[in-house]
Amino acid sequence: MEPSVGTKLLMLLWAVYCKYALADGLIGYPVIEVTNGGPWGDWALPEMCPDGYFASGFSLKVEPHQGILGDDTALNGIRLHCTRGNSELNTQVVESQSGKWGAWSEPLWCPSGGFLVAFSLRVEAPITPGDNTAVNNVRFRCSDGTELQGPGLDWGKFGEWSTSCLKGACGLQTKVEQPRGLRDDTAL
Repeated sequence: MEPSVGTKLLMLLWAVYCKYALADGLIGYPVIEVTNGGPWGDWALPEMCPDGYFASGFSLKVEPHQGILGDDTALNGIRLHCTRGNSELNTQVVESQSGKWGAWSEPLWCPSGGFLVAFSLRVEAPITPGDNTAVNNVRFRCSDGTELQGPGLDWGKFGEWSTSCLKGACGLQTKVEQPRGLRDDTAL
């Protein structure tokens, strides 16, 4: 069963004629998206790199496997590391909403000053009854064709790649399920 358009993680991209976000959504930013994702949660506000910056790297917030009696959430957040010029001197980090569990990984970077231009999600299909995790990992393609796979978990399978953007990703929007107490949590 393929999820609806509303269950997708979106990456927002730079366009020549950028406009700022309006209360009802983003206007003027081309969007790349994938067709897999989990049915749980609510959309957070998008977060954008500063003007003139593009995502050159990313890091993930991952909760490790919790064992047979634990509640697994797997991928809890994605940060884009936005750069302009020398990345050591001009780096900004953007993050849409994240889940509360896990720890942040060290950033993975595109080589030679490249930018992130496409992505693919590893998603575990819903399990009934069972311990659902939804998104478990993400991989990005750089402008030079290099593929970077995050340090997420191995449950589920990677879906198709998004379309590619011309310059580079400059923001993201996530769909996150809030903590449910003693019930099954999924996070991202």
